[in-house]
Amino acid sequence: MALELSGRVIQVFPEQSGTGKNGQWVKQDFLIETQEQYPRKVCFSAWGEKAAVVKTLKAGTVINVSFNAESREFNNRWYTDLRAWKIDQVQASATVPDSSDMLEPLSPGESEPDDLPF
Repeated sequence: MALELSGRVIQVFPEQSGTGKNGQWVKQDFLIETQEQYPRKVCFSAWGEKAAVVKTLKAGTVINVSFNAESREFNNRWYTDLRAWKIDQVQASATVPDSSDMLEPLSPGESEPDDLPF
């Protein structure tokens, strides 16, 4: 099951690493907040080489995360893991106005020009 979610990075948690039956592993968790009417916080895990991508993220960065969701049972409790497999940074589309579009600041006591026809 592949899903996608967009949001703003809230926090990058410390890297976790260890050795398992398949060798060395690295895991990096990070938290994002969706940009909806009612924002939600969602924690993802990035494994292996994707953990290096997460280390470069800064708080406030807007990203798209493609992930797989999986639940498993342990001691009669269920745990859900959201594993990020693609992380894309969203480019800001803010434009800087050129100097011809900017208005000159008013001097103290000066009023704004009245361009209204009525």
